[in-house]
Amino acid sequence: MRTFSLKASQIERKWYLVDAQGKVLGRLATELASVLRGKRKPTYTPHLDNGDNVVVINAEKVMVTGKKREQKLYYHHTGYPGGLRTNTFAELQARKPEQIVKLAVKGMLPHNRLGRKMLKKLHIYAGSEHPHNSQNPQPLEML
Repeated sequence: MRTFSLKASQIERKWYLVDAQGKVLGRLATELASVLRGKRKPTYTPHLDNGDNVVVINAEKVMVTGKKREQKLYYHHTGYPGGLRTNTFAELQARKPEQIVKLAVKGMLPHNRLGRKMLKKLHIYAGSEHPHNSQNPQPLEML
């Protein structure tokens, strides 16, 4: 018996649609990261990007539990000396709701070239409209 190893030419990608309305951020992000990595497929190979494309809609309506809405902080640096800036979850959700979901999923993917390639297959939109109708995305059932 030989061990099966997936080759790059054998990769088949699907498109999935996820509605983030009313979903808890962390639980949503773990499911999205699993689909982007390809861990839901029987042909999962750790060193290849065999995951699927995911379209997330209604990112502005994602939820967090407890007091994270006021207490969770997001940091970014402007590039200038003393330029470290912070935003709370509520502020970032009002200004850039797509960024919240993207950062949560990014932290759950590998921190290397492969993880950056996987993150490019994640398409996030604040509202319920998206331009990927021609790909015919299937609804993704969460576990």
